[in-house]
Order: sequence, then structure tokens, then C-alpha cells
Amino acid sequence: MTLLVGARVLDPETGESTRADVRLDGDRIAEVGPGLDGDGRVDCAGGLLIPGLIDCHVHVAFPRPEPLPRSARILEAVPVLRGLLARGITTVRDAWGADAGLKHALREGWITGPDVLVSLRQLGPTGGLGDSWEPPAGAVDRYGDPSLPDPVFDGPDAARAAVRRMVRAGADWIKVGASGAMGSIREGVDVRPTDEELVALVDEARRCGRDVMAHAHTSAAVVSAARAGARSIEHGTFLDDESVAALGNAWYVPTLSPISDSEFAPDHRRSVRLAAEAGVRIAAGSDLAPRPHVDLATELRLLAAVLGDAAALKAATSEAARLLRLDDDRGRVEPGLRADLVLLDGTDLDVTDLPGRVRTVWHDGKAVGARE
Repeated sequence: MTLLVGARVLDPETGESTRADVRLDGDRIAEVGPGLDGDGRVDCAGGLLIPGLIDCHVHVAFPRPEPLPRSARILEAVPVLRGLLARGITTVRDAWGADAGLKHALREGWITGPDVLVSLRQLGPTGGLGDSWEPPAGAVDRYGDPSLPDPVFDGPDAARAAVRRMVRAGADWIKVGASGAMGSIREGVDVRPTDEELVALVDEARRCGRDVMAHAHTSAAVVSAARAGARSIEHGTFLDDESVAALGNAWYVPTLSPISDSEFAPDHRRSVRLAAEAGVRIAAGSDLAPRPHVDLATELRLLAAVLGDAAALKAATSEAARLLRLDDDRGRVEPGLRADLVLLDGTDLDVTDLPGRVRTVWHDGKAVGARE
């Protein structure tokens, strides 16, 4: 038993906080309320208890640009994961690069880090974002690892087969490139799946008990992916009224961080405002890669500039849990839920410098980071 006393506790659904104590029993929250008694008291006075943060779009195991053995990609992920947990991020969804072995290593305690949901590779058609090709060499697979299967498909049946390959290799989510990368879009080359391929892919994912996350910068790609049934749309840089309307049954994960200093940043912020005004469900995702190390703290600061601090925190807690179908297990500070908690210095909701405010992180009920 651990009893956290003296803090204010955030309800991310309302943005309100109340003075309460929180009793932890193993990996679960046992009780929340004022004036609780018990042993194992931890003084949280002057602090704000929030749910463990959830990043819905990370890349913890991307290859480096220089030629290195494939083990370097996995070994680099070890300090990245450890650093995320120390900063209060207790669950992540990897959007391309991490394999099922990282999940095993975390379960076994070989390494420390947040819970990881993996998608393995980004599926796409020939010439699309998941198809690596260079003029001097032709097809180039920088992953080169059987645990990250071939992501390329052409035609609805091949799209179904690609989903099955990912599920066989341990994917929790299926990721598809519904548009090209931003660089390709700049060059006017946006090879993307047909609507029939997307429908088949989403249907097969559902048959396999998986949901689909769709990389989509352009409005046309967002419309196609959302109408096909993708559960979340990633990036959505260039939304318009049609694509916002299509998002009625999906979540929007804007990932503002990667292009926040580019010429497209104003379009991206406008897209987030359009979606928020229309009531689209927004979950937080940083598009983290180890290089440069941009994580959820940066993303929340950017989201808050558009949505406000309370909405940004909701996007990284209760709403993120809802997107990931984990809302019956985490994302709020309530009895019965996972004891994933972050104690921040101060009781306000300001996300300007969350890492600088982190006093202690609890993951599965265990304190994993405590500042002296």
C-alpha cells in the first residue's frame, strides 16, 4: 500500500482539480478522497497529481541515417524509453520501427520504459511512404529484419495479406500511409492507396482484432482513410471542411512538433483549430524520433497554444486512453484504474515546462522517478 497525501488531483475530463489523497494497492488505484489514513504515506503537498501521460505517436526505434548494424536501432531505443518514463510518459503507441521484442524486454524487466503498443511497419503501395527505394540501388530495406515484415501492397487482396503479416509478427495496431511524406507532397509526388485498398485493409485489421492508424497530411488522404474506417488520423496538416466532417468517427492526432518551424506550421495550427471547433476528438502524439529528441512535452506546449492547457492535458491522458481502447484501465485518477501517475510541482495546469515540474512518476504503482 502507498498513500499519496496533500496534492490536488486532476480530472482531465473537466480540467478541474480537487484536494484529495490517493491510495495505491499494488498496480491499481484503490481509493481517492480527502482525509485517507494509512501507512506508506508520501507527502505530495503543493503538487498536482495527473494521470500518467500517453503519447499516441512515437518512433522509439528508427534507424539512424548513417549505415550501422541493425542492433544499433534497438540499443538506441533503450535510453529513449527510459527517458520517456522519467518525464512522466507511461504509455506510448509506436508508429513504425519498434518490434515485439521491445515489448517482451519491458515485460521481463530487462529494460525500463513506458508500456509500448507496436505497429511494426507503415503499410503502403508501391511508390508510397512505406516503400523504400533509391535510384542507384533500387529497393532498399533499412530495417532488414524478419520481425518487421514487408509493408508493401498493391491491390485489396495484397493489402489484406500485409495486415496479416503484421499481426503474425505481433502488431498491436496497423499503420498505413494514406498519403506520402511531407517531402513527397512538396515535390508533387503523392502516391497513396486507392479507396478500395484502404477499405480492405481496415476490414482485415478488424477481422484480426486490430485498429488502423493512418498517416495522412492532405485533405484527400484524410477523407479516404477516415471514410474507410481508420480509428485515428495522424498529422492532418491540411484539413478543410470536408476532411473535418469525415473525422466525425475518428480521432485526430495532429503531431504538431515535427513541422512546427516549417512554412506549413500556420496551416497545421489552423487545421487543429478547425477540428477542435467542430468537436473532433483530439489525442496527443509527438511523432517522437530519437533524433532530434522531441517528445510529448514539446507537443503539449504546441497543442496548448491552440487548445489551452486543460485540453492539451486531456488529449494526453483520458482522450488518448479512449483512442487506444485503454480507458477502462488508465488515463484518469480513479479507483480500479492503473496506478500510472505523475506528481507535478505546483497546482496549475501550465504545460510550458512539464519535465521541469515532474517530482515523481509512478508506473504500475511503483515510483520510477523521484526528484530529491
